Amino acid sequence: MKKVTAILLVLAMVMMMLSGCGSKNAESGDEMFKVGIIQLMEHPSLDTIRESIIEGLEDEGYVEGENLKIEYQNGQNDMSTMKNIAQTFVGDECDVIVAIATPAAQAALSETTEIPIVFAAITDPVGAGLVDSLDNPGGNVTGTSDEVSAEMIMNLAKDITPDFKTIGVLYNIGEDNSVSVVAQLKEYAGENGYKVIESTVTNTGEVQQAAQYLADKVDIVFSPIDNTVASSMAVATETFNNAGIPFYVSADSMVNDGGLATCGIDYTVLGRETAAMIADILEGADPAAIAVRKMSEMSVYVNKETAKALNIEIPQAILDKAVLFPEE
Repeated sequence: MKKVTAILLVLAMVMMMLSGCGSKNAESGDEMFKVGIIQLMEHPSLDTIRESIIEGLEDEGYVEGENLKIEYQNGQNDMSTMKNIAQTFVGDECDVIVAIATPAAQAALSETTEIPIVFAAITDPVGAGLVDSLDNPGGNVTGTSDEVSAEMIMNLAKDITPDFKTIGVLYNIGEDNSVSVVAQLKEYAGENGYKVIESTVTNTGEVQQAAQYLADKVDIVFSPIDNTVASSMAVATETFNNAGIPFYVSADSMVNDGGLATCGIDYTVLGRETAAMIADILEGADPAAIAVRKMSEMSVYVNKETAKALNIEIPQAILDKAVLFPEE
């Protein structure tokens, strides 16, 4: 009986080694890590981040199928769905949960304070309740911020369309990342003598009406990195182009989808920075002590077709340094 018990114990230990998040890869001998990715929704910017994270992890030595297993789930822009995904990742004992966009990170944090969570593309992680501070996150969460400067984008707008006096703002009032940037814009407008008119939405079905409301009242329109607006760019840009209103946005993908211009970050770089943080945590770093990374390099993006539709001549000095869409 003792011999049988010993054999069973050995078999149990072998099974434990071959399963789970920190298992050994039978072929390579490397430790097999499991990373769960929750993405708010399918969208070009968010897709670019996810793809760049995976590429960045490979550059860091974590290759899917060799020493890394990636579980990717689309949150369908629904908090209940994302919470269910997070619960699954917790149950699977993932080594790291990666959350792309603010609601995804909030859903993950609501399900675990132990598994490290690395977020990407969160404008205001402190305001979203994810970290104590940017320099010292303090818990199981850290990541990369995609905060843009409303002032920089307005300065770009002054270079392209210098005569505006009234700024329309189109955003989802329920998105923390948008609210914080709009607050920056209001401060800038107040200091520089501009009038701000807001038009807020709660879902994509409201974007067209909200855009039309602004088109009759403002000289230009601004949108922060707002997932709801970003998912409805075709409707928004058609409305503003028909009204002859320049639409300044905050993400390269939003320019690619019809916005006139922005001064923003490169999401490929952000994804790779996120991957480097994930690799540090897989190697034993404590997320509580890893400062949130903000992107320091900004690029100018211009949509040539939108400029043509609005009869706007982009200054050559801007064209010389800009990334132009559509790509040739």
